[in-house]
Parts: sequence; structure tokens; C-alpha cells
Amino acid sequence: MRCSYCFYCDIANNREQRSYGFMSEETLEQVVKKALAHASKSCTIAFQGGEPTLRGLDFYKTLIELQKKYNVLDIEIQNSIQTNALELDDEFIIFLAENSFLTGISLDGNKTAHNAYRKTASGADTFFDVLDTIGRFDKYRAEYNILTVVNAMTGKKADKIYYFYKKNGMEFLQFIPCLDPLNEAPGGSGHSLTPEVYGKFLCELFDLWYDDFWDMTNPYIRRFENYIAILLGHGAESCDMRGVCGDQYVVEADGEVYPCDFYVLPEYGLGNLNDKTFDEIDEKRKDIGFVEYSQKIRESCVSCRYYPICRGGCRRHRLISDGDKTLNYFCDAYKKFFGHALDRLIEIAETAKGERR
Repeated sequence: MRCSYCFYCDIANNREQRSYGFMSEETLEQVVKKALAHASKSCTIAFQGGEPTLRGLDFYKTLIELQKKYNVLDIEIQNSIQTNALELDDEFIIFLAENSFLTGISLDGNKTAHNAYRKTASGADTFFDVLDTIGRFDKYRAEYNILTVVNAMTGKKADKIYYFYKKNGMEFLQFIPCLDPLNEAPGGSGHSLTPEVYGKFLCELFDLWYDDFWDMTNPYIRRFENYIAILLGHGAESCDMRGVCGDQYVVEADGEVYPCDFYVLPEYGLGNLNDKTFDEIDEKRKDIGFVEYSQKIRESCVSCRYYPICRGGCRRHRLISDGDKTLNYFCDAYKKFFGHALDRLIEIAETAKGERR
């Protein structure tokens, strides 16, 4: 596929070496071996691309064998994969189901919204191919979430997309704000998501979700569930909602590790798992100050009444500079949303708190 807004294509275009090809099984073995030795209680391994299913089913069968071989500490392992779901055959889907993979399937709402930006390399539409794959996921009871990019098109169709997903039994949803290209002023592309559109989208989506919450017919929407978790005193499960970058290990095909999939660029390289340990990689993370940079928040942000739940948002969206401190491009969108929905989020959190007593 050639999605118009693909952030990874943009990252690749900002590197001298655009592609690192497919990961070898030898590098996969180093990833699994060292990850399981480094983990203490659990280990999540997530595959994304590009399109990770292009690596072929045998690669993932090897993954399972390597996990069995090296899991000497009996670590809890969670595998996941993110796919455009364009050409997954039944054998691959059955494998994912039998091995408890959580699959993130990219679908941008209804036919019009999805086909606007998610086309093949030859320009063909992909909506019905993806729907066919989802039908086979349901048939084989393979677990999946729907990943929807909120862009110029989907951002104006909150109600149509919500009801389409609900009608088709899609119960676990993630709505991801579209990224503009690196080193470019935001809002310059036809698919760009503006703060005005995003704020309106979040408000409309929440109203629909809230109305269904009380009769327990609402889908799981990751962003709203994370806000409720924060209000209940828990940490956000989604890294972009924690306010500070965490210790992720994003491994390119050649084994080089980066701190975030939004920053797979040479200047952020942390070392290669073919010849480095995770401890050495963590030291390099400290040297480049990646996490520390995300802790630099503007005073106006910290003093905002919504900061305890907003936390400044994802570093990748902090595009408005103020010296060495930054402001989230979608700040006005979040202010609009919290002004509209925070009281009701608190109401739900208080209800959940009461039910647990």
C-alpha cells in the first residue's frame, strides 16, 4: 500500500539509507534472546512496518520457537502485530489466533473515508479487501483492534465512523491523530489534521460513546479509557498520554535500536542488538537525553487546569517551540475536548470507583 499520510515513509525519506529490508532470523534471535534475558516479569513484542506480514508466516513461526527456547525465566510474553490487512490468508490468521497475537488492523472508518488516503501502490481502493480480512478474523476468533488515523477526512466523520464500527461489531478502537511530515510546518498537506477539526472530532466521538456507556453498548475507545484510568490514579497505558517518554525499544530490520517509532533516525540510534546489550542501549538513551527532553514543559502548560490529565501529550506533537520547551500542536483541541467532556469523564471514574468498593 501507499498511504498518503504514512509517517514511516516520511521518516525513511529523512534518512540516507531509506530501507533496511527484512529482518533476518539471526537478528530476530538476538532480539528474542536478549529481550527475554532483560525482562523481569513480562515482555511485549510488537511487529509493525511498513507492512510486517510481508516478512512471511515462517518468520513468525520461528519467533514462537525462539521464544520457547529462550524463555528460561518463564516470562509472560505478549505478541502483537500491526497490519494493513490487505493480503492475509487464512493460514496466517489461524496462526495469529492459535498463538494469541493481538492484531492491530488499520481501517479508516467507512468506505469513503478509508479509500481517500489508503490506496495500493497502483492507486486502487482497499476498503473491501480489509473488510474481507476482518470477517475472517471474526470467523477464526483471532483477537484484533481497529486502528483509525484521524485526518482531514475522518476528522469530519465521527458519527458515521462510530456507527459503522458499532454496526459491524468492531468493539476495540484506537483513534490516532495524523502526523504531518518531519521538519515541516503542520497543516500543509491535504490530509493534515488541524486542532480545530481534531477538537470537534473528539467532542462528537465522546458524546456518542458517553450516551452508549450507560446502557453498556459502548465500544472500547483507547483514549477515553486511558483518561478514566488517569482519573482513577493509574498510569496511562498508552505512551503518548503519559506526558513523558518511556523506555521503548524500537528495533529496525538491521537490529539497530531507537527510542520511539517516530524517531527512527540515525541521530537517535541507541546501538545494535546484534552486538549490544539492553543495558548498553539504556546508557546511550541517557546520553542523548531522549526521555529528559520530553520532561521540558512550558509553564503555561503546567499551570493549565487540564494538565493533570493532558500531561502535555505526545512529544512528537509538541511542535510549537518556546526556547528549549515546547507546546503540543493540538493544545487547543484538547482544551476544547476537556472543557466539553471532563466533568462526564470524572462522573464515569467516580462510578467505576464506587463499583470497586
